[in-house]
Amino acid sequence: MRTPINPFLANDPNARARRLARALISDLATYFPQRREEGLREGTLKQLFREEIRKSYDEYVEQVGHEFAESTMHFQDALNDVLAGGEKIF
Repeated sequence: MRTPINPFLANDPNARARRLARALISDLATYFPQRREEGLREGTLKQLFREEIRKSYDEYVEQVGHEFAESTMHFQDALNDVLAGGEKIF
Protein backbone atom coordinates (compact mmCIF):
# COMPACT_ATOMS: atom_id res chain seq x y z
CA MET A 1 0.00 0.00 0.00
CA ARG A 2 1.30 3.43 -0.96
CA THR A 3 1.75 6.13 1.64
CA PRO A 4 -0.34 9.18 0.71
CA ILE A 5 1.58 12.34 -0.14
CA ASN A 6 -0.59 14.30 2.28
CA PRO A 7 -2.08 11.94 4.88
CA PHE A 8 -4.41 14.65 6.23
CA LEU A 9 -6.19 15.01 2.90
CA ALA A 10 -6.24 11.28 2.28
CA ASN A 11 -8.05 10.75 5.58
CA ASP A 12 -10.63 13.46 4.91
CA PRO A 13 -13.43 11.92 2.87
CA ASN A 14 -15.07 15.31 2.30
CA ALA A 15 -11.92 16.82 0.78
CA ARG A 16 -11.47 13.75 -1.40
CA ALA A 17 -15.12 13.80 -2.54
CA ARG A 18 -15.00 17.54 -3.30
CA ARG A 19 -11.86 17.08 -5.41
CA LEU A 20 -13.37 14.13 -7.26
CA ALA A 21 -16.66 15.93 -7.96
CA ARG A 22 -14.87 19.04 -9.20
CA ALA A 23 -12.56 16.96 -11.42
CA LEU A 24 -15.47 15.07 -12.99
CA ILE A 25 -17.46 18.24 -13.66
CA SER A 26 -14.40 20.18 -14.84
CA ASP A 27 -13.96 17.51 -17.50
CA LEU A 28 -17.46 18.23 -18.82
CA ALA A 29 -16.82 21.96 -18.99
CA THR A 30 -13.47 21.34 -20.70
CA TYR A 31 -14.69 18.78 -23.25
CA PHE A 32 -17.90 20.60 -24.23
CA PRO A 33 -17.22 24.36 -24.03
CA GLN A 34 -19.66 25.34 -26.79
CA ARG A 35 -22.46 23.21 -25.33
CA ARG A 36 -21.78 24.72 -21.90
CA GLU A 37 -21.94 28.28 -23.29
CA GLU A 38 -25.17 27.49 -25.14
CA GLY A 39 -26.69 25.95 -22.01
CA LEU A 40 -25.78 28.96 -19.88
CA ARG A 41 -27.08 31.37 -22.52
CA GLU A 42 -30.32 29.47 -23.25
CA GLY A 43 -30.97 28.19 -19.71
CA THR A 44 -30.79 24.57 -20.93
CA LEU A 45 -27.67 23.38 -19.10
CA LYS A 46 -29.49 20.56 -17.28
CA GLN A 47 -31.02 19.20 -20.46
CA LEU A 48 -27.88 19.53 -22.61
CA PHE A 49 -25.69 17.72 -20.06
CA ARG A 50 -28.24 15.26 -18.65
CA GLU A 51 -26.47 12.12 -19.93
CA GLU A 52 -22.93 13.28 -19.08
CA ILE A 53 -24.01 14.38 -15.60
CA ARG A 54 -25.61 10.98 -14.99
CA LYS A 55 -22.45 9.17 -16.08
CA SER A 56 -20.26 11.44 -13.95
CA TYR A 57 -22.54 10.96 -10.95
CA ASP A 58 -22.41 7.18 -11.39
CA GLU A 59 -18.60 7.37 -11.36
CA TYR A 60 -18.72 9.64 -8.29
CA VAL A 61 -21.02 7.23 -6.42
CA GLU A 62 -18.82 4.29 -7.36
CA GLN A 63 -15.80 6.00 -5.82
CA VAL A 64 -17.30 7.63 -2.70
CA GLY A 65 -20.20 5.26 -1.96
CA HIS A 66 -23.94 5.73 -2.35
CA GLU A 67 -24.67 6.80 1.25
CA PHE A 68 -21.91 9.41 1.27
CA ALA A 69 -22.90 10.75 -2.16
CA GLU A 70 -26.56 11.07 -1.12
CA SER A 71 -25.78 12.68 2.24
CA THR A 72 -23.47 15.44 0.94
CA MET A 73 -23.77 18.29 -1.53
CA HIS A 74 -20.28 17.99 -3.04
CA PHE A 75 -21.47 16.82 -6.48
CA GLN A 76 -24.25 19.40 -6.68
CA ASP A 77 -21.88 22.12 -5.49
CA ALA A 78 -19.41 21.16 -8.24
CA LEU A 79 -22.18 21.32 -10.85
CA ASN A 80 -23.19 24.81 -9.71
CA ASP A 81 -19.66 26.15 -9.16
CA VAL A 82 -17.92 24.67 -12.20
CA LEU A 83 -20.46 23.83 -14.90
CA ALA A 84 -22.98 26.58 -14.12
CA GLY A 85 -20.30 29.19 -13.43
CA GLY A 86 -21.46 29.90 -9.89
CA GLU A 87 -25.20 30.00 -10.64
CA LYS A 88 -27.52 27.84 -8.51
CA ILE A 89 -28.97 25.77 -11.36
CA PHE A 90 -28.59 22.26 -9.93
